[in-house]
Amino acid sequence: MYKSSDKICDLMSHEEDAIQIISRFGLGVGVGDRTIEEVCAIHGVHTPTFLAVVNHKLFRMPVQPVEIDAKTLDCYLRNAHTYFLDFRLPKLRQALIEAINPADPSSQIPMLILRCYDEFVAEIRTHIEHENAGRYEEHEHDDQRITDKLTEIKNLIIRYFPNNNTVSYPLISVMSDLWHTEQDFADHCAIEDECIIKAKDKKLKVRRESVEEELSDREQEVLIELTRGRSNKEVADVLCISPHTVITHRKNITRKLNIHSVAGLTIYAIVHKLITV
Repeated sequence: MYKSSDKICDLMSHEEDAIQIISRFGLGVGVGDRTIEEVCAIHGVHTPTFLAVVNHKLFRMPVQPVEIDAKTLDCYLRNAHTYFLDFRLPKLRQALIEAINPADPSSQIPMLILRCYDEFVAEIRTHIEHENAGRYEEHEHDDQRITDKLTEIKNLIIRYFPNNNTVSYPLISVMSDLWHTEQDFADHCAIEDECIIKAKDKKLKVRRESVEEELSDREQEVLIELTRGRSNKEVADVLCISPHTVITHRKNITRKLNIHSVAGLTIYAIVHKLITV
């Protein structure tokens, strides 16, 4: 656990995630041998808030509401949002494009993976816009779903990306970046929960491993119609079932495959030869 009297250079040298945290408080490098308290004072950063975020991120220390300065925390969160939207996510998208370009040009899977990523970015943008407007409580339960979408993209690449029997270092790098982005965003959401929504000790959610189950014949029929871009009502009309039954089948498909987006379901259907390209 770090204290205000510790040298900030030690924090930056010994903790992998410290640079990200420090940058989101508006602090940079070139700190000399100054203490955390000294550097925070120079930059007008509330030291207890800085330490609360650092120690929660690194050691999962509970945050006490009395430690938090609203202005300092708001600056930290807005800088984090800017980092995700203006740097991390666009850079990751460009790396993903470069990694999937050498794939089999006859396969639709790489572009469907990119579409999954774009859907994820659109959702996270809406999420962040609401947070910047101070509407945190509206999205208290969105955090896990958003990080799950990154997990879904990783799994789609791992399971279904066209394999040309060569090692793709750009793709391996992208997988590493996806993993780090997922962890970074999950930690960011946990800090929001600690400092804003709950303001008390809250254990990070544990992602349960899912085992892919086989789809029933009817579920396969529903899946095929969904990949054709049909709405629930249209699927119901085609298969002569009720829209409520279609919704139930969609829930079962999502639960069994752990795939939530239509693009991801299309990839599954292509790979398992349920539809033709």
